[in-house]
Amino acid sequence: MPVYSKDSKLSDVILYDPSVIQVVNRFDIYLGVGDATIKGICEEHNIEENLFLAIINTYLNRNYFPEGIEGRVNLQDGLLDYLEKTDRYYSGILLPNIERHFSLLLSKSEVKDERSNLFLLKQFFTEVKEEMIGVINTDLSIWFPLLRNGDGLSHVAADIRKPYDNHLLEEKLSDLINFFVIHLRGDYDQNLCVAVVSALVTLEKDVKQNNRIRDRILKPLCQELL
Repeated sequence: MPVYSKDSKLSDVILYDPSVIQVVNRFDIYLGVGDATIKGICEEHNIEENLFLAIINTYLNRNYFPEGIEGRVNLQDGLLDYLEKTDRYYSGILLPNIERHFSLLLSKSEVKDERSNLFLLKQFFTEVKEEMIGVINTDLSIWFPLLRNGDGLSHVAADIRKPYDNHLLEEKLSDLINFFVIHLRGDYDQNLCVAVVSALVTLEKDVKQNNRIRDRILKPLCQELL
């Protein structure tokens, strides 16, 4: 797994793993990057280069641990902006997209009653979605504002660490995908099944990789506030 530097071409990063497109989009960088290096892209978009590299490498490489993050409070606002856009991407795009595909799947499938396999999967998804929206709302209304202000965080940190930890959501999304792959029964629209599972896989992968960013970049940056 490569580790990218300021001299790496951003196009090489994207071509190596296109899932990173949604990451660079959160920095307001879109396709058509030409031969620009990461250094050049960051200068053009007024992005903190070290933060961009830390996020890209952590997102793509499970064995990567960014160095020198502790105490870099100048990186905190940029990181919180990134995480806010990530949350809004989940709540505004990915979750509604899965909901739409799921509703179509139900409407176009031969489902006899609400005890069917597919209805149970839809119910499980609804529970996961509501839990995820709760975590996102806590991020946006409590966790991120407190981190930006830096006032009184130590008094409430214990109360918000549970929703801050998204690893349980990883497990539930993984369970939902496994249920689809292993336990789905009945006469269902196969194309819509693929659409639902593909969207769930995209969400689960992004949550997992952004949890690494939270664990390895956000937590060290905010350690002194906790």
